[in-house]
This record gives sequence, C-alpha cells and structure tokens, in this order.
Amino acid sequence: MSVQGIGTTTVAQVGLIVRDIEARARAWADVLGVPVPPIIVTAPVETARTEYAGASTPARAKLAFFHLGQVDLELIEPIGGPSTWQEQLDRHGESLHHIAFRVQGLGERLAYLDARGVPLIQRGEYTGGRYAYVDGGSTLGAILELLENDEVVQ
Repeated sequence: MSVQGIGTTTVAQVGLIVRDIEARARAWADVLGVPVPPIIVTAPVETARTEYAGASTPARAKLAFFHLGQVDLELIEPIGGPSTWQEQLDRHGESLHHIAFRVQGLGERLAYLDARGVPLIQRGEYTGGRYAYVDGGSTLGAILELLENDEVVQ
C-alpha cells in the first residue's frame, strides 16, 4: 500500500518562536483569560537525539503549551545550539514557526514529503513519541511539524 498525503488534515498545533517565553506566556494567558501554563525545557541531545540539518545538535528549547480545543498554541524559546528554532528567530524574529499534525508512520510520511520537495530539517524525540520538522517554505509557504506518539491519541 502506498502512502498518500500525510495521513491527516487535522491541525494539532501552531508554534510561535519567542525571545522571552515567560513574558510571552503571561501575555497570551492574559489575552486568553487562562492560567499561565508550565514552562518546560526539552531534553538534552543524549535523550532527545536531536538532529538539525542532518547532524546531531545540542539544541534545546523552553516550551509552553496553551490547549485551545483541537489546536495547541506552542510557544518556543530556543536555547543551546543550532536548530530550526534558532534559525527562525535569527532570520525573522518572533514569528510563526510551524503548523503541526499528528501522524502514524513517520518514516513513510517523511519520505512522501521529501519526494515532493519538502525535506526534513530537524527531528528528535520526546517522552512518548517523536517529532520532525520539514521545510515546506518553497512549496507550501510554511514549516510543517509531524508528531508521532507511541500511543494513538484520539
């Protein structure tokens, strides 16, 4: 059976790159009328096995998630090394970074996108799954993130 598409049309997340996650999380919480979410730091490369531009990187990020129904708003402050997050901040300042989708069969989805000119730029692991960013800038006008959880989330 051949893979067609990325396997979903449901947006799971929108990611914003920020310089000061504490300040931006407070501002978003105020605007949304919700509590400030916890700020977490991604795992080190030894755990996350983070790769950027095809090579291992010590890149990490501070993250805050606002759960807004079907879609999460993810705030990302890059720290500690070369990454798609740091590149976005350097080139565009605080800005929209990605649109994310939950998928199954990450490897097949990445091959499908690569064959269509949407190459992998960064990948890593998190507790319970893995992520991959693909550069759809020239074909789609946006970076996509594919999230694959070990357990299927409905």
